Amino acid sequence: MLASFQNHLQQNFPFLWQKKIILAISGGIDSVVLAHLLHGLDIPFLMAHCNFQLRGEESEGDQRFVEALSHQLSAPLAVKRFETKAYGKAHGLNTQLAARVLRYEWFETLRKEKGYDYVLTAHQANDSWETFLINTSRGTGLKGLLGIPTQNGAILRPLLPFPREEIHAFASENHICWREDSSNSSDAYTRNKIRHHLSPILKEVHPLFFKNFEKTQSLLQLTYDFLQESISQYRKECFTMGNPIVFLIEKLRTHPHRRFLLHELLSPYGFTDVNALERFLQASTGKYLTSDTHRLLSNRGQWLISEIHETPSPAFYLQETDQAIDFPIALSWKKVNQAKPSGAEVIYIDKEKIQFPLCLRKRKEGDLFFPYGMGGQKKVLRKYFKDEKYSLYDKENQWLLTDSTDQILWVVGRRADERFRPTPHTKEILCIRLNDN
Repeated sequence: MLASFQNHLQQNFPFLWQKKIILAISGGIDSVVLAHLLHGLDIPFLMAHCNFQLRGEESEGDQRFVEALSHQLSAPLAVKRFETKAYGKAHGLNTQLAARVLRYEWFETLRKEKGYDYVLTAHQANDSWETFLINTSRGTGLKGLLGIPTQNGAILRPLLPFPREEIHAFASENHICWREDSSNSSDAYTRNKIRHHLSPILKEVHPLFFKNFEKTQSLLQLTYDFLQESISQYRKECFTMGNPIVFLIEKLRTHPHRRFLLHELLSPYGFTDVNALERFLQASTGKYLTSDTHRLLSNRGQWLISEIHETPSPAFYLQETDQAIDFPIALSWKKVNQAKPSGAEVIYIDKEKIQFPLCLRKRKEGDLFFPYGMGGQKKVLRKYFKDEKYSLYDKENQWLLTDSTDQILWVVGRRADERFRPTPHTKEILCIRLNDN
């Protein structure tokens, strides 16, 4: 494998011998084998280990193992400990996504601060196959079928051509030790279910399945690259760049592949609903569609694409002792002895679950809440707006009530957040009411 790996690097990453490299090292077999391969080719690297503190002593054992490996390979080591669960809760992310965000943000910070060129991760061929299947199950487009990219900015993945079996064989032949993450044996995650159950069946049905899959993905990549060249040509012909961008829609109105082209040309601006775009072909002058970032306006046979610039709205803070405000909207709050079901005009909150001062503000990217009456299900605010058929005007004028930790307590006048509703054990109940101005 070392010879194959060297040949792969010389063909695809010949610059690595002259660059400063960070290696993301978890202690698992893939990253440990990658460390040994780089060491065997005399490519120096800094090891970067994330301790997410999610598995107690097992996480501490991973860190100790990586520290010992850094001494064995004479490679410098950087370690970062994260409060992963607290970060996920504060940002409305599940634990896996929180760990991913923290990991890549730290890698990039470390790379810039230390003056490194690239970060290498140990994703391998099976990871790419699993990603392909996960994306397929989610209804992805062609780009999602390409699997994990070999390079994404400063992130490089040199192990992608090598399957898990070859990596295991190399580790066994060279008496390489690694740490086994106990969560890998659980079927709680979609990726693990695919790995444990579906992949073995496919390999049994067709022993060369994964090798052939690699060829298929290579062809898909070529197809995607070709299509991007064609799309680029259509963009030159149909778009006049400026502010706003002018889209000469008449050039595509009778095209046999109009739906595909509409999606590819407009999805970068957030317009991904092809059916809505098809209907918009019949829109009269002055009608418009909006995405999260752009407005698409029909104007005398052309479509005008402009970015939505929102003037930052001020935040208004509510101190517990104030008990009422009249601007920007009229609200009052007081302690009560008994809670009733929250509604559009009034909500009831367990006071111990929130922190003053409260804040009135408008929406921002990433907002989410747990709508009252939905059994504790989380919802991204923009999806809530869409489901509730908010107009652009409604979105821009909707006030949100948050506490000092920026958790949404109330989409004011519409829906309270389930997390803060009183329970039979609540000691203090706060009633907040929307009043007529």
